[in-house]
Amino acid sequence: MENWQRAFVLHTRTQTESSLLVDLFIENGGKITVLAKGARRKNSSLKGLLQPFTPLIVQYSGKSNIKILRQVEAMSLSIPLVSVSLYSAFYLNELLHRVLIADTEMPTLFDNYLKSLQQLAQQAPAENVLRTFELSLLENMGYYVDFFHCSATGDNIVESMYYQYQSEKGFIGSLLRNSTSFTGEQVLALGNRDFSTPDTLKAAKRFTRMALKPYVGSKPFKSRELFLKI
Repeated sequence: MENWQRAFVLHTRTQTESSLLVDLFIENGGKITVLAKGARRKNSSLKGLLQPFTPLIVQYSGKSNIKILRQVEAMSLSIPLVSVSLYSAFYLNELLHRVLIADTEMPTLFDNYLKSLQQLAQQAPAENVLRTFELSLLENMGYYVDFFHCSATGDNIVESMYYQYQSEKGFIGSLLRNSTSFTGEQVLALGNRDFSTPDTLKAAKRFTRMALKPYVGSKPFKSRELFLKI
């Protein structure tokens, strides 16, 4: 179909009595905002389609910040998510909604997002899925970190040594032990996306929170509040 694009709903909000503003994650357009006319009407077919985690194909038009949604179809049923997997998926949506820059193409990240939802639906360990996606998000934003070499000397990371993480610079060998310290083993695990132990998984969460903080700000994530209710 000409000009159709794969998409997922990230967020919706009321625009008028009958219409919605919908933030979409588009395969070849990044995050865009569209006006879905009539989507709030009782008999609107859009109401059931414009839901999170439903794989969509959409057509839209316009050159302003807010596009006009022309057509939308579901490619399949909503990806089945429950409990921790559902809350984790909501976190991914919140994260993308905060971090993505409008109209910036990220087709690789779109595939990473779809893969993450599928893994969550298959009951893969949620923390592993989230950390892997966060690292992919950082990479796609151009936030490059070398997890295999000391940024000061260029030497290979040594498992038994300690390293300080410096924002947007990398890991530097250090004798200090604080909240920005990581063992060489933890750093290499980050590079290999290997979170098979509680220690490396905990270190990965600490690193991604540090690296993402400048992009997400200090406002609490609503999805994290859901985890507290489990």
